Amino acid sequence: MDSISYKTIHPNKETVKKEWLLVDATDQPLGRLTSQIAKLLRGKHKPSFSPHVDCGDHVVVINAEKVKFTGNKLSEKQYVRYTGYPGGQRFATPEQVLAKQPGRVVETAIKGMLPKNRLGRAVFHNLHVIAGTEHKYQAQNPKTVNLNDIF
Repeated sequence: MDSISYKTIHPNKETVKKEWLLVDATDQPLGRLTSQIAKLLRGKHKPSFSPHVDCGDHVVVINAEKVKFTGNKLSEKQYVRYTGYPGGQRFATPEQVLAKQPGRVVETAIKGMLPKNRLGRAVFHNLHVIAGTEHKYQAQNPKTVNLNDIF
């Protein structure tokens, strides 16, 4: 046969190019913001996406305390956790969580959108949520991304 054969190229840990992206969460609705960040973390925006490889980018989220909740979710939504002891079920509203740990609301929402396996845990380590505008990732030169333009 005198034809050219093409091979399908599958990305792996060595061939994946990871970038650093900076996302500003100011006045962004929580669900829309976190679903788009979860896509960036998985790498679904790249043409070389492979579901079994961590091919996503590192995402730095700033101003996590200024995320917007629509409706009455700020006071009526409840986060449930369990301490491990009998009667140890604890409830908290987003308002209470934002007062103690401003980035936890964004982290919790994104973690729920990632796969529940080893890959999901590895991808979650590429997320960096910061309350405020100053962050320690200046040396990586993160590229500022407007999520409304990408998706």
